[in-house]
Amino acid sequence: MLRTDLDTDMFAKPGCPAVRWRISDRPVPYEDAIATMEREVAAIANGEADELIWLVEHPPLYTAGTSADSKDLIDAQRFPVFATGRGGEYTYHGPGQRIAYVMLDLKRRRQDVRAFVAALEDVVIRTLDMMNVRGERREDRVGVWVRRPEKPALPDGSMAEDKIAALGIRLRRWVSFHGLSLNVEPDLSHYGGIVPCGISAYGVTSLVDLGLPVTMADVDVLLKEAFETVFGPTVAD
Repeated sequence: MLRTDLDTDMFAKPGCPAVRWRISDRPVPYEDAIATMEREVAAIANGEADELIWLVEHPPLYTAGTSADSKDLIDAQRFPVFATGRGGEYTYHGPGQRIAYVMLDLKRRRQDVRAFVAALEDVVIRTLDMMNVRGERREDRVGVWVRRPEKPALPDGSMAEDKIAALGIRLRRWVSFHGLSLNVEPDLSHYGGIVPCGISAYGVTSLVDLGLPVTMADVDVLLKEAFETVFGPTVAD
């Protein structure tokens, strides 16, 4: 079954508390984010804390997922590089990019990893749709993509398209780590130090690159609305 055909309703079982919704108002060092996730995920798995969505920005850095190939790290000296336990390959994080760390207990929802990934994609697609941007899945590429008809066609004659959101997750005791990143207004030249997600045939874009003069606060409001449509209610943390 294609991810497009999966049921992406991931509401929690009746009686489960709302998901905590936390927004950091200044850049968070990557090591601090990982340490926080470790603590939160352990508490959620032990039934000592409610689920959490944490919105952050990072200083410029590269991360290497569990499938990263060293040849895709083009400039190892440009920014700090962190090995991480999430799935996927190399990606970039930096100012102007909204990162949503998703700490959800799939035992309280559905223990279906493919549906969970599709649901996270659905959150991004719904968020973009509210800004009149059409985001799309690709069965051979995780993440969310936008078509770029104004750009030259690809060598095979197909329409150019750029990645606007990346996904990478990990599960421990059915509680998720990591999550998604949506490009609002990052410096897209910073992607030049890596082959993003190991895919060289396509580019990367952002909301501002697409001509949308939006702020991070604007995007956060829409992300929250889209998340609640797919995963259920939230409460300020």
